[in-house]
Parts: sequence; structure tokens; C-alpha cells
Amino acid sequence: MSNTSLSQTVNNSYSQALYELISEEKALDKVEQEAAAIIKLISDSPEFLDLIKDPRNTQSEQNDSISVICERYKINKTFIKFLKFLILKRRLFFLDKILKDFLIICSNKRGEIRAKITAPKELSKSEIENIENSLRDNFGSNLKLQFSYDPSLLGGLKLQVGSIMIDTSLKSKLQQIENKMIEA
Repeated sequence: MSNTSLSQTVNNSYSQALYELISEEKALDKVEQEAAAIIKLISDSPEFLDLIKDPRNTQSEQNDSISVICERYKINKTFIKFLKFLILKRRLFFLDKILKDFLIICSNKRGEIRAKITAPKELSKSEIENIENSLRDNFGSNLKLQFSYDPSLLGGLKLQVGSIMIDTSLKSKLQQIENKMIEA
């Protein structure tokens, strides 16, 4: 088994276990918000990222830091136990992926369809709502849209709904032309 598939298996099993624990407790909404806050903390704080990724950090240091964070964010007790379990098993370095997978599991269990749109410029709230409404007409009302901005696209849009990918970006079209010219 490769490292990638092993890490995906570990992450998915931990994410599934977290979902089942929190689901039994009927605290999914609260823990989803807490998981999203921790994911944001990981992306916004290099110190926190270092704490969970650097193997030189001791379990005691990780436990102390997680305890402070959990107290500050008023984290669910079962979720705290889960985080401390990850520390005990030396799996805290997977935390970002585990929590992202947990959020996906929650979304899938609600029957939500995840969509991601990437544009070369910032779109207004009304433009995003129009796109979202159009997608809901085609894919169902339980659609969750995520918008991102990528100026390297030059023009057009990239849209991903589930496993369907539509790329009308100018960058992609130029890349296709370049590839055809190389092949010729």
C-alpha cells in the first residue's frame, strides 16, 4: 500500500469515526462550525501549523496547546477527546485533512452537492447568487457553492460540481492550443 493511499485510509477512517461519535451525540452542527474554525486556524496561523506538523513537538506541548485552543473556542467535549486521541496516536499532523474529510462526510450525509467556481476576477454577490441559482436549477436545490478568485485564468470560468469539471478559462484554451501546436 502506498503512502498516499495509507494516509487517505487513515484520514477517512478517523473522519468517519469523528462523524459517528458526534452524530450519536447529535452535535453535528456545532462541531462542523468548530472543525471549520480549526481548519481556518491551521491555514491562518503558521505557529499552529508548526505545532501539528513538526514531529519534534512533544505530546505534552500539543496537549497543552490544544487545551488552550479548545477552551478559547469552547469546543465540544467529545471533539476535544478526539483531538487528544489524535495526539496520543501521533496523528495530529493529519488534522487538516481529517477535518476537511469530516466536513465532506457531513455534507454528503445531508445530500448536499458541492460546487466550486473559479473566476479570473472578483464576482459580486449578485453574480455569485445568479450562478448558484442556475446551478440549483440544473443540479438540485441542495447545492453548496464555493467561490474562489484566480487571476491567472485570464478570462472565462472553471466550474466543478461533484466529479464534473467544466473549464472555459482562457488559460486552459491557450494551453490546449499550445499542446496542439507542439503535437503538430
